[in-house]
Amino acid sequence: MKQYLKVDPWSILEESFDPANHEISESIFSIGNGFMGQRANFEEQYSGPSLQGSYMAGVYYPDKTRVGWWKNGYPEYFAKVLNSTNWIGIGVFVDGVALDLAECQVKDFVRELNMKEGYLSRRFTAVMMDGKELSVEAVRFVSIVRHEVGAIRYAVTPLNFNGELRFAPYLDGDVKNKDSNYEEKFWLEVEKSAGADLSYLTVKTKKLDFHVTSIMAFDVEQDGKRLELTPAFHEQEKFVSAEVAVNASANETVTLFKYVANVTSRDHGLGDLVKAGTEALNSAKQAGFDTLKREQAEAWAKKWEMSDIIIDGDVSAQQAIRFNIFQLNQTYSGEDDRLNIGPKGFTGEKYGGSTYWDTEAYCLPFYLSTAESDIARNLLIYRYKHLEKAKENARKLGFTKGALYPMVTMNGEECHNEWEITFEEIHRNGAIAYAIFNYVNYTGDKAYLGEYGLEVLVEISRFWEQRVNFSQAKGKYVMLGVTGPNEYENNVNNNWYTNRIAVWTMEYALEALGEVKAQDSAHYTALIEKLGLQETETKQWQHIIDNMYYPYAEERGVFLQQDGFLDKELIAVKDLDPKHLPINQNWSWDRILRSCFIKQADVLQGLFFLGDRYDLDTKKRNFDFYEPMTVHESSLSPCVHAILACELGYQEKAYEMYLRTARLDLDNYNNDTEDGCHTTSMAGTWMAIVQGFGGLRVREGELVLRPFIPSHWTSFSFKVMFRGSLLQVNATADSIIVTNESDAPAAIRIYDQSYTVAAKSQVQAQRLEPSALS
Repeated sequence: MKQYLKVDPWSILEESFDPANHEISESIFSIGNGFMGQRANFEEQYSGPSLQGSYMAGVYYPDKTRVGWWKNGYPEYFAKVLNSTNWIGIGVFVDGVALDLAECQVKDFVRELNMKEGYLSRRFTAVMMDGKELSVEAVRFVSIVRHEVGAIRYAVTPLNFNGELRFAPYLDGDVKNKDSNYEEKFWLEVEKSAGADLSYLTVKTKKLDFHVTSIMAFDVEQDGKRLELTPAFHEQEKFVSAEVAVNASANETVTLFKYVANVTSRDHGLGDLVKAGTEALNSAKQAGFDTLKREQAEAWAKKWEMSDIIIDGDVSAQQAIRFNIFQLNQTYSGEDDRLNIGPKGFTGEKYGGSTYWDTEAYCLPFYLSTAESDIARNLLIYRYKHLEKAKENARKLGFTKGALYPMVTMNGEECHNEWEITFEEIHRNGAIAYAIFNYVNYTGDKAYLGEYGLEVLVEISRFWEQRVNFSQAKGKYVMLGVTGPNEYENNVNNNWYTNRIAVWTMEYALEALGEVKAQDSAHYTALIEKLGLQETETKQWQHIIDNMYYPYAEERGVFLQQDGFLDKELIAVKDLDPKHLPINQNWSWDRILRSCFIKQADVLQGLFFLGDRYDLDTKKRNFDFYEPMTVHESSLSPCVHAILACELGYQEKAYEMYLRTARLDLDNYNNDTEDGCHTTSMAGTWMAIVQGFGGLRVREGELVLRPFIPSHWTSFSFKVMFRGSLLQVNATADSIIVTNESDAPAAIRIYDQSYTVAAKSQVQAQRLEPSALS
């Protein structure tokens, strides 16, 4: 764990420059707007270690799969979100010498991610090799108002000399992905032009024919007065730049304003890219940097109005939750149902930037509660549109019917290349089904089942029907050769969670069939015909439901993670020498697989998802058994443990797990933040507060709250959208106040007492201690 960032409620602050932390900071200080994003690379040249990254949502490349030994069923490619044209670049030269923070002394360095207003800033003093000193202040953002626009203000002030300052803003499409399987560059040049009013560069992918056009323009001011300069232009393959020189005296500030529009063939015809980009650019440039920045602040204020969480009495926790919410809002806006949420968002390339089950299991609740319901609906429709591909995926693995949703995807086709994941981590199908339930249960939008959901549930149930087999020895259905959520166990038999979520899916599919039939019998009949669903299938599902095998340890009263788990040497993580942690960076894979150590919630994932099916004693026994052996080396792990710990009244453990998930990247818990932030698990941080400390659930159409507050917090509050009502929940040591800020009344339950919160009114209840909740 590396703590070098200053704690602040609204900003992420780095107050000195240490090259050893630079790639971590590039991830943490990333900016985005749902359409594009950018790591916190320097605008000026930097010759030290850096992962340069600019990313356009939905633009990807099918990099040929690279494995040591090919197995039938492997995907042909591993999809990569592409490192796209570097649009932020500004060459800066002081009397002909390039400004490079790796080659000069850096003083008074401050980098700030202003989360309240949505911009990145940096200021420092540089001492050049010849003793010249200059101060630099740079501010940049990608607009959440004008999604194709980015803007930079870059100000340089000589401090102890008079001399020439030369600026060379550029667009560089000659970039590569760090995660390229074969060191291949993925872009080809289409056209470029460097001119007095604007310069542009269009590149296209070598496969799939995605086109990206970046267009830039700039202004230069000296002590606040705009200069009329004649740029020199430079062009080379996949590169354009414009260069201007200014003679500056000591303490005289020269400021360059760079405006860029990035447009793609996903949104515009190929013949319209330059025109569309030019229109967006000219509009932004005409508005000016200050207006764009003010627009940005106003738009972010609206986002915070809906999604902010306020913690009183713990600045570290406050900073952390806002950082997580900020990155989620930067990554996905819900406006484009072709898009989803990659595990790294726009902050890095690890995992290819593709869609995982993380979206359904962890991200959906955040968008359900902090935005209008159509945003979350779009996440589900994304999967519905991929149903045919999911059916193809099942056929590729030898199944004659049903759908297997991919572990990793861009277009619905599986593109993950580790056999134990691609072939065996099939519990992801359950997350897709659970997301449908979660959405319908939260919003009350039962019409979704007939429109989209039922088809997905039926096809997933068909897959489970084939994936199990009947064991004569056990007299039960079993599921062999799987990998559960705990990826530190591969090719196991009867993973409890996988068996349980498979059965639950079939139960919910049968329930959904009845629901749709009751809603609209004619539509139901048409759907049954479309699906070709036979009564023999639904009878078989029920037979599996009634006869599934679940490994269980009678003497301990716990569900076994899988067959044979008790054959392992059971050791608590606390008894390991700290030098072994994280084990995924210090142990061989063989040693990990034979150990009892658990990467993330597995049995506990099921007890969280299906929490209404199990009593508190059952959850307690399983939590007490499994959590001590859990190393939490998945970013998705701490949040589930925090939520369950809150439910069990384990105050210290709940807070420990919350802080671990909330500050995972800020404090680099797993020593991997330089690869990018753990964006999808950030939604788990929100869940840890709202569903953990807030105790939020939906039961029988009511919003249920069972708040639990860490002892050193004075209060915490959050807002949720629920069935047309906007509710603010405020919890203190003594009371719970729920305020309805909307015009629609809301039915809620605080602990076990039901209330109707009228429009523009509030209710108050006494807060109960955890001991009183059991």
